[in-house]
Amino acid sequence: PRYPRSNAYDDARVIENMMGPNPLWLMEWLTEAAPLKPGMRVLDLGCGKAMTSIFLAQAFDVEVWATDLWISASDNWERIRAAGVTDRVFPIHADARKLPFAHGFFDAALSVDAYHYFGTDDLFLGTFAPYIRPGGCLGIAVPGLMQPFDGGVPNHLLEDFWDGRECFSFHTLDWWSGHLAQTGLISIEAADSLEDGWKDWLRFCELLDETGKGWPGETAAVRADRGAYLGFHRVVGSVNPTK
Repeated sequence: PRYPRSNAYDDARVIENMMGPNPLWLMEWLTEAAPLKPGMRVLDLGCGKAMTSIFLAQAFDVEVWATDLWISASDNWERIRAAGVTDRVFPIHADARKLPFAHGFFDAALSVDAYHYFGTDDLFLGTFAPYIRPGGCLGIAVPGLMQPFDGGVPNHLLEDFWDGRECFSFHTLDWWSGHLAQTGLISIEAADSLEDGWKDWLRFCELLDETGKGWPGETAAVRADRGAYLGFHRVVGSVNPTK
């Protein structure tokens, strides 16, 4: 019930195109704090199979540059065509660290379940923020830790879930807020965690398991954790003018 916009989308379509915990839910949550107006130019960074980009165009009548490294622009273009938003969603195949855009081009840049793959780098925001116009919006929603580990990764997460190559990019809300604010490039306007986000995560995991498309170990880990460590964080800020 907390995601009325996402409820309009077919479950089978969401499952077919998902690349992580329900990205439509996360994008709907993120946009509650990220001001979008019709006609805005929006970068959807790490868009996966462009489902969130299509959502943004249909829900807010904005123009979206659906940008991803792992999924080809041609494949995403087919999904964009099928959704009937070819006039508002433009697929781009690019690395977040080598974006082909003009500085100041975007009114907003949003990223769900992706920013932690590249944005933990202390130097990343310095190269990324200039693509957003001064006063424009930067918003991220990422999986993270509800509290720091005390004594190492708990056993219930180590079993079949915690991947040391990627999961160590999970951080607390305080870490993300401080990480983004420390450069002075953006002013933080909202920073919070999704209330009972682990329950939404578990609900989606169980649905994926029913269809045979779940990630082995994820459901058991989220169920055993019960929100002690795993959850979702949202940080939204405005880009400060540069001197």
